[in-house]
Amino acid sequence: MRFIYNYLPHVLSFWINKEQSSHMTKLLLIRHAVNDFVKTGKLAGWTPGVHLNEEGQAQAAALGERLADVKLAHIYASPLERTMETAQAVAEHHPQLKVEQYLGIGEVRYGDWEGKRIADLRGRKMWQVVQEYPSRAYFPNGEAMRDVQTRVVNALETIVDKHRGQTVALVFHADLIKMAVAHYLGVHLDNFQRIVISPASISTISLGHSRPFVETVNDTAHVQLMKRQKEQVKHAKN
Repeated sequence: MRFIYNYLPHVLSFWINKEQSSHMTKLLLIRHAVNDFVKTGKLAGWTPGVHLNEEGQAQAAALGERLADVKLAHIYASPLERTMETAQAVAEHHPQLKVEQYLGIGEVRYGDWEGKRIADLRGRKMWQVVQEYPSRAYFPNGEAMRDVQTRVVNALETIVDKHRGQTVALVFHADLIKMAVAHYLGVHLDNFQRIVISPASISTISLGHSRPFVETVNDTAHVQLMKRQKEQVKHAKN
């Protein structure tokens, strides 16, 4: 009898988790691959014409191969070139799907800061607020950081409602992914910069009627594999 009492909670937990997982939506939060705009030392934001560079294209291709066998119900992307190009690399392996642009996961609206040199922005008082107290930070003629987090969480919840029990890929931006991960981990916005989100990385969150499950954060296994393969080719030539 003692064995039954000890074993029963594990059995119940298994079936409860199994039932929950069948109704949960898995969100693959993907950061766009790298581009050359960062070399300008300026804040890109919504600046048009920022495309993936050669390395970024290789990262996106590796990402697409990584997700080739994943049963995706939909692919969403921020409506900027760098995110759309990354998303298209995923869509190439899923010809039945088209990439849908979604403003809810669009880049932060930096307002007057957009296109400015980061070195110049560091001297402004608001820069320190952004770094140390982001829940009180706002960009002149742009968005407040707390509003950005609310926007991205609302967007994800809307997508979950549309895709119950399915797997969805979303390609967007580092800070927004950090904010989403922080929210579902119960981490305050003021600490969201402690989370690392690398180019072309995958962070996985499952959402249903119960508590959220943050399954992976900043998974770059496919990018690391690509780098190792390049190194092997390089050494083979030498």
